[in-house]
Amino acid sequence: MPGNFLVPHKSRNARDPASKASVLHGAIEGHVLVKNVNKTLPLKKPDLISVFGYDAPAPPEANIAAQNGNYRLGFLSNYGLAWLATIRYPFQQPGKFAPNGTLITGGGSGGASPAYISAPLDALQQRAYEDDTVLYYDTVSNNPAIHAESDACIVFINAYATEGVDREALYDNYSDALVKNVANKCSNTIVVIHNAGIRLVDQWIEHPNVTALIFAHLPGQDSGRAVVSLLYGDESPSGKLPYTVAKNESDYNVPVAHPEGEFFRFPQDDFTEGVYIGTYLMSHNTIVLYSSLWGKANEEILDYKDFDQKKVQPRYEFGFGLTYTTFEYSGLRIALKQGANTSYAPPTSRVSEGGLESLWDVIATVKATVTNTGDVKAKEVAQLYVHIPGGPVKQLRGFSKVEISPGESAEITFSLTRKDLSDWNTNDQRWNLQQATYNVMVGASSRILPLTGDLVIG
Repeated sequence: MPGNFLVPHKSRNARDPASKASVLHGAIEGHVLVKNVNKTLPLKKPDLISVFGYDAPAPPEANIAAQNGNYRLGFLSNYGLAWLATIRYPFQQPGKFAPNGTLITGGGSGGASPAYISAPLDALQQRAYEDDTVLYYDTVSNNPAIHAESDACIVFINAYATEGVDREALYDNYSDALVKNVANKCSNTIVVIHNAGIRLVDQWIEHPNVTALIFAHLPGQDSGRAVVSLLYGDESPSGKLPYTVAKNESDYNVPVAHPEGEFFRFPQDDFTEGVYIGTYLMSHNTIVLYSSLWGKANEEILDYKDFDQKKVQPRYEFGFGLTYTTFEYSGLRIALKQGANTSYAPPTSRVSEGGLESLWDVIATVKATVTNTGDVKAKEVAQLYVHIPGGPVKQLRGFSKVEISPGESAEITFSLTRKDLSDWNTNDQRWNLQQATYNVMVGASSRILPLTGDLVIG
């Protein structure tokens, strides 16, 4: 690129055909199935499917050459809000959802300009052609007419987020009304949400006709191809929630002060919640609202540790996710590593990125056996949690995804480092390893932990 990136320059096609499988695979594994009543999913060559929701089709514009930057900045599903409000979408800018087509990416720095967009409606139409299924759809109406003989009604909604603008809520009444309107008329309503972060579902999740729910997140260019492969069972869902879905917004929130004057652009936080806030990215446990340095006051999102501490029952806990089979956990084995240094203070060592290198010494190992007790080959994400004495009820300290055939088992091994088992001493200004008994838990989510045991240090 030229030194001035605003100067026109020749485009380069840097795509590698070998990456296509990885892009699709990543999209598939980012979906999380959290409700599936009486094996509603996978679909089995239904005679008639009805599809609803503004999130089902591709956006009407996907043009890298357009001057408005919608495609380049991830706004292609959420632009033109003024004319949308006057014609069919009764909401105001910046919008809690993106009404202009399926949401495949977040806005701003999270935006991407893919080579194509496989929208859910497009992929469903292709599958209908292959299976000789009748497919009706209405992606405009908020209270659509529904064919009485629909075998399934699939509703696509989303939850939008972009940098530079605070998320105003973790739900929106327009989308929730759409789901309820469809569920009131269709006994087999499947909901798919493309969500940039947490999205509450309690306005309709217990409706008797809502039989399945998938958090599809932001799957990128293979959005439709990915979700159809899961809806029809070509692949079994294997994603787990990287956040806690509460029943109410009030279950999360700790106010963050937005001062006026000199510090207007610098929100202040005293972190009064201590260690009970999320600290890692999607692979661990970030549960933080997309924030902005300007705009309305936002709030922090407390993570599963806070829900455990306050004994608050979530709708769906951190780490939760269903598959099309069942798994059983057994054979927990906990052992100190032979010859491991378990002194209170970390051994003297070289300081590198992340601190003392001795903090990454393996102190103990935890093993467990996972067995596929169902009839579908699928992947399971086994999770390791540890209670450090004096700390939160449990903290995620490892996870491993394994694919297991029906009737077969896999052994999972977790390594626990000194850092995993230490807590920060503000007086010593270092990570110390307690000489104490640590509770160890292994299972399928932060609240489904059938295997428990103790690790004694000291």
